[in-house]
Amino acid sequence: MSASAVTSDSLQPPRRVALVGNPNVGKSVLFNALTGSYVTVSNYPGTSVEVSRGHATIAGQSWQVIDTPGMYAVHTITEEERVAREILLNEKPDVVLHVLDARNLERMLAMTIQLIEAGLPVVLVVNIMDEAERLGLSFDLPLLQQRLGIPVIAAATARKRGIEEIKTAIAEFGQSCGLPISYSRLLERDIAEVSRLLQGSYVLSRRALSLLLLQGDEEVSGLVAQGEGERYPALAEKVREIAFERRESFHLDLSMERKEIVNRLVRGVITLPDKRHETWGGRLSRLAVQPLTGIPLLFLTLYFGLYKFVGDFGAGTLVDFLEGELFEKLFNPWITTLLTGWIPWWWLQELLVGEYGIITLGLRYAVGIILPIVTTFFIFFSILEDAGYLPRLALLVDRGFKWFGLSGRSVIPMVLGFGCSTMATMVTRTLETVRERVIATLLLALAIPCSAQLGVILALLARTPGGLLVWIVCMTLLFVLVGVLAGKLMPGEAPMFYMELPPMRLPQLSNVLTKTYTRMQWYFLEILPLFVLASVLMWLGKITHGMEKLVNAMTPLMQGIGLPKEAAIAFIFGFFRRDYGAAGLYDLQSKGLLDGRQLTVAAVTLTLFIPCVAQFLMMLKERGWKVSLAIFVFVSLLAFGSGYLLNQVLVTTRLLG
Repeated sequence: MSASAVTSDSLQPPRRVALVGNPNVGKSVLFNALTGSYVTVSNYPGTSVEVSRGHATIAGQSWQVIDTPGMYAVHTITEEERVAREILLNEKPDVVLHVLDARNLERMLAMTIQLIEAGLPVVLVVNIMDEAERLGLSFDLPLLQQRLGIPVIAAATARKRGIEEIKTAIAEFGQSCGLPISYSRLLERDIAEVSRLLQGSYVLSRRALSLLLLQGDEEVSGLVAQGEGERYPALAEKVREIAFERRESFHLDLSMERKEIVNRLVRGVITLPDKRHETWGGRLSRLAVQPLTGIPLLFLTLYFGLYKFVGDFGAGTLVDFLEGELFEKLFNPWITTLLTGWIPWWWLQELLVGEYGIITLGLRYAVGIILPIVTTFFIFFSILEDAGYLPRLALLVDRGFKWFGLSGRSVIPMVLGFGCSTMATMVTRTLETVRERVIATLLLALAIPCSAQLGVILALLARTPGGLLVWIVCMTLLFVLVGVLAGKLMPGEAPMFYMELPPMRLPQLSNVLTKTYTRMQWYFLEILPLFVLASVLMWLGKITHGMEKLVNAMTPLMQGIGLPKEAAIAFIFGFFRRDYGAAGLYDLQSKGLLDGRQLTVAAVTLTLFIPCVAQFLMMLKERGWKVSLAIFVFVSLLAFGSGYLLNQVLVTTRLLG
């Protein structure tokens, strides 16, 4: 198979295969293996939930592959589950791959039963077999296939095991919808009474619709009301009558009966070891979630990953080479001489290779300073992700995050914010409640520097160790203070926390490279036009003297926080992108315009300063203009207020000389 290949049947609409299952069971890895890469990623219409789509050619046929958000059941609760079910309902996939974790086969089979009784064309992929086998589990999957009546495939997609079998199953899939599933006589009577009143045409079977109606599924009720028209009141009355008879016991009865069905299905299918083997991954997993060992492990990860690899290597060694040696000494002098010799108009020379030129400033910042920092961060983040560390970090910090009105799930956008706050703001949509999303967006806008900004600041302040300590203390204090206040003041209930823990394993180089490449591609396509735009605007400011006026207008503000007026340039840069502003500080420090105290105050103020344009636009999209504007004003006032106070403290105490 080759991704996106044009085949002889390219004029026919592609068939669809949808990947469904719990979070963290390997759907995205399988998606990558089938399509070759992430192809298109977009919000599902009318929602803020992201859905990945790709194309593949399997056995000479063109297929569209859809990676759905994680879902635990056909009866939905979260927005992600609703979107996943909408895809099943509206896009009518030709094959549904239900991916589950072999280590939790018994628990996850309940959803397989629901998919089968919904009449969907299901293929069961029992994934993460390698980890299950290491634990000493063994499976008789042919027996499970015989009992379910659908194809069952063993796989370890992270190891590329089972991929060819899955492709074959997709290509050869018939119309088998599994063997019938029977409940107790009482429940079967209820299902039959509702089913016989359903006369419309639906994607899901009448049996599945009856169960969802009896479970009080409002979306399905709306769908059925539309399909039944005048017949719906009688149907709704019957559902109410059964619900009244069953009182509160229907959900519990259904759950218990499904559990019993699963118990019968797996009897003889799973063989447990006499003695449970604990793998190194299992031991590391246990250490990672216990505070006594997990917190030191977290600090070691941050020290070697963020400080040494991203800060020291990425923002130090790589930036010194690319920006200092390649751009400053070789490329910029060469291109400036070349273009000024060819182009007679000074204004165009200034636009391309002047002080704020697109090439000499915009391209230098984007490629020479930002690119190596962001690349090293995304490599670090992809390693953590592929190793399965992030869900354990979420579990570790869950109790602490509750002080901020957040759950442990929030740690993922927070950590991602150290890479790109724009992307992290978008990821806050995965949080359970609106309250949690607003608090996370506020903290991301305020006290989480992106990788490029963090790398530059670490590199700058590393030469002033006291300044680096002051910066860390300020950021931590403000993060905790604002987080706690937001948790106390924001109305609403604290969220519940639940999350699947994938196995901990050695990261796969191919997975790390694919994820890093995909994120780099997205990031670079997003930032490069903004860097060009920023250069053009600053060029306009220079030739019209607008920049000079703006700098003069900001001079009292700069003086108020103890900075020279030239620092205004860095803050103007920072309006376009945080990392752009940090790079501006890099220039000022290189010219010797900032001492240790001023550098520390500037770093704290700029880190707290308003989000970059891209992040602000993402906030508008996700949170709406009222919330975004309120965060914008609050963050700006707090940034300069904190800068003023910090400068006064440092001047009075002479802490940094």
